[in-house]
Amino acid sequence: MNRKYRILVVDDEFSVRDSLAKWLIEEGYDVETAEDAEAALKTFDAGMWDIVLLDIKMPGMDGLELQKRLHEVDPDLIVIMITAYASVNTAVQALKNGAFDYVAKPFDPDELCHLIKKALRQKSLTEENVRLRERVERLAGRAEIIGDSPNMKKVLELADTVADTDATVLIRGESGTGKELVARAIHARSNRRYFSLVPINCGALPENLLETELFGHERGAFTGAQYHRKGKLEMADGGTLFLDEIGTISMKTQLDLLRVIETKEFCRLGSDKPKKVDFRVVCATNRNLEQAVAEGDFREDFYYRINVFAIHLPPLREREGDIPLLARHFVTKYANAMGKEALASSPEALDLLSSHRWPGNVRELQNAIERAMVVAQEGVIRPTDLPFQLTSQRLDQPGDTLAAVECRHIQAILDRTGWNISRSAEVLGLDRATIYNKIKKYNLRN
Repeated sequence: MNRKYRILVVDDEFSVRDSLAKWLIEEGYDVETAEDAEAALKTFDAGMWDIVLLDIKMPGMDGLELQKRLHEVDPDLIVIMITAYASVNTAVQALKNGAFDYVAKPFDPDELCHLIKKALRQKSLTEENVRLRERVERLAGRAEIIGDSPNMKKVLELADTVADTDATVLIRGESGTGKELVARAIHARSNRRYFSLVPINCGALPENLLETELFGHERGAFTGAQYHRKGKLEMADGGTLFLDEIGTISMKTQLDLLRVIETKEFCRLGSDKPKKVDFRVVCATNRNLEQAVAEGDFREDFYYRINVFAIHLPPLREREGDIPLLARHFVTKYANAMGKEALASSPEALDLLSSHRWPGNVRELQNAIERAMVVAQEGVIRPTDLPFQLTSQRLDQPGDTLAAVECRHIQAILDRTGWNISRSAEVLGLDRATIYNKIKKYNLRN
């Protein structure tokens, strides 16, 4: 034992208290005794106890009432009842009320010590389980989605709404928007979070390999199958199966998956013995499934089965306010990975990041920040540290107003000249009065 466990013995017979205390002290426990409920409550309040050995028949408050009082203070307290043969039925009632077990008088010291060790092992396992659950909660919290824009808040609200259910979820969005991260957030908030989330990229595998990955196989099921193998369906039992790029799978695989989702049964390849599974299905796609159904490339019944609860993940160009938050997140991430200090981003760099259209979405932004962290000098990320293809797209993005372009351009020139108004006016081909008017109009800051 890593520490000395504490045991409180409560019995109105001195001989019982004395003999129990001596036996338990010899076993290495820290032991206190009490002759009645009043003394027991005072002793209990004065310290922390792992186990209470409690006599049922006592003058005044009996053991059953005292057990109730003790469990009100500490619901996880281990209580072992002490009873005479005539009151075994009462001891059984105590078990129903939460006692761990009971011993009958006269009792064997070895049997009692064995029972105490069994109770402490269970207590230790329970405490370890709590610690592991808390660790899982902390780890799940690290997978939080970065974003404070209204449409991302809506995504998070929908994820929270569906998380505690077993409804099938379809996450839709362009490539690189973070669909798997949303799937992991749903799993982390669900009652299946203590089991695995098992991802499979359906678009990365040809049909025959995808079938093996999903269903597993028995030895000899096909040429080269020398051993039996579990598939993703078995691995996800109790947890969540994440089917990425679901729009790419064949009509046959759609039918096979439909049957599994409906029946919660499947057979490994090469076997006719069905296996029961219990998992939640979350799918993701960047494909227009409605169009695929209309064109006959996607089963209508499978579409309706996976589209129970849909979440649309917006592209990064519709989350402009989130770009600085994401950039700062990736700067911190790569600073830790590279053993560097987290660099600041210059206003020009942030302006450039915000004006880019990000066809590759969050994944493209992540790559851009990683490159910048590699090449940046003097502790600041500047526009020249970002990928070259960004600069050519800065001032001609669809949806930018002329005023917005003008505002950014004047700010950049002012910053470049160190806010020298005369020099800025010369570069821009404007007079000083016009420059001052533009600064006031756009609320530009040095």
